[in-house]
Amino acid sequence: MPLYEHVFLARQDVSAQQVEQLVETYKGVIAELGGSVGKIESWGVKPLSFRIKKNRKAHYTLMNIDAPHDAIAEMERQMRFNEDVLRFMTIRVEEHEEGPSAMMQKRDRDDRRGGRRDFGDRDRGPRRDRGDRDRERDNREAKESEGAAE
Repeated sequence: MPLYEHVFLARQDVSAQQVEQLVETYKGVIAELGGSVGKIESWGVKPLSFRIKKNRKAHYTLMNIDAPHDAIAEMERQMRFNEDVLRFMTIRVEEHEEGPSAMMQKRDRDDRRGGRRDFGDRDRGPRRDRGDRDRERDNREAKESEGAAE
């Protein structure tokens, strides 16, 4: 049977338990039509790049699926009718990744590092790829004042 990776986004105002119920519902659809769901990863609530149906954040969930195309089509059809599901995407893959996905690896790396670096009040110093901007601004202002004086 073909292998698929399926990611769906659920509204931010549904609870984590309701997202799990959605996953169980769609697992049932897949199993009913002769497929199986392997790994399920909940990536948590993440901000969206743009608003979707007035939502700024969404629950992200990944499902590794081993099922015939008909099962995938039926699951996607049911997702279209569910107002809690904002978007979904199914991709056919040659094989499923072993271990955590790239999104979960990123979260682990961020946890080890202590989150985003904060420079606070410390100055990082001048950027080496840019010239001296103050000198350039002074030259530009001088030329403008010469042009106005004439």
